Amino acid sequence: MEWSSRRSIFRMNGDKFRKFVKAPPRNYSMIVMFTALQPQRQCSVCRQANEEYQILANSWRYSSAFCNKLFFGMVDYDEGTDVFQQLNMNSAPTFMHFPSKGRPKRADTFDLQRIGFAAEQLAKWIADRTDVHIRVFRPPNYSGTIALALLVSLVGGLLYLRRNNLEFIYNKTGWAMVSLCIVFAMTSGQMWNHIRGPPYAHKNPHNGQVSYIHGSSQAQFVAESHIILVLNAAITMGMVLLNEAATSKGDVGKRRIICLVGLGLVVFFFSFLLSIFRSKYHGYPYSFLIK
Repeated sequence: MEWSSRRSIFRMNGDKFRKFVKAPPRNYSMIVMFTALQPQRQCSVCRQANEEYQILANSWRYSSAFCNKLFFGMVDYDEGTDVFQQLNMNSAPTFMHFPSKGRPKRADTFDLQRIGFAAEQLAKWIADRTDVHIRVFRPPNYSGTIALALLVSLVGGLLYLRRNNLEFIYNKTGWAMVSLCIVFAMTSGQMWNHIRGPPYAHKNPHNGQVSYIHGSSQAQFVAESHIILVLNAAITMGMVLLNEAATSKGDVGKRRIICLVGLGLVVFFFSFLLSIFRSKYHGYPYSFLIK
């Protein structure tokens, strides 16, 4: 392994891992990502985590503070199966810090399930473990600017075409729909996803089982927020139908059908929402001792 080449990430098999990471003495720390990037593994989370890891490693490589105190490595499951077995590792991706002295402690394994794998979160963890501070530099992404420009153009064009009839701006139903979309997005955890950068879902590399709901109340998957958004929308639709059945002046039979459909939506999807809540908050339903 040629350290002087200043490669961002050093790919290692079992022999290189034992030589450059496990064998003493060392005067440098190693951050190693254990992953499964081969297409047959179908680990989409591994590919997403690898992108963030590349950003972090490149930020360190081209930093003016770069030194031989810290290096980044990678062990792919298909290139270092023996390493996974040696470390009793049964999931990927996993990030570990191997200090220059002593054995890794529990805190040297990055808590990906709770924190996510965004490059900024990894940099913060590295600073806690090594006192090496890495400023993350992301490549420019113009997709947001382009999307905003298209949205402004679309709205501007619509207003120009309807410049003689702008009554739709005062449509309460339209503004209510826009407001509900924003509320659904915020209550489902989209902002948390944007800040923490969690994986879309988790696939067990051994049995292939995919988890869309995180088992902890301190974290979530992107897919989980989508599920919660749909459930909240369905419950809201049920409440709207119940209100329509109670306040409309139409046929009694039609109102009864609307009422039953609305009640069914509320009961079914709210019970589904509570079951997700129960799986994440294991103490639910809560019991209180009254003296």
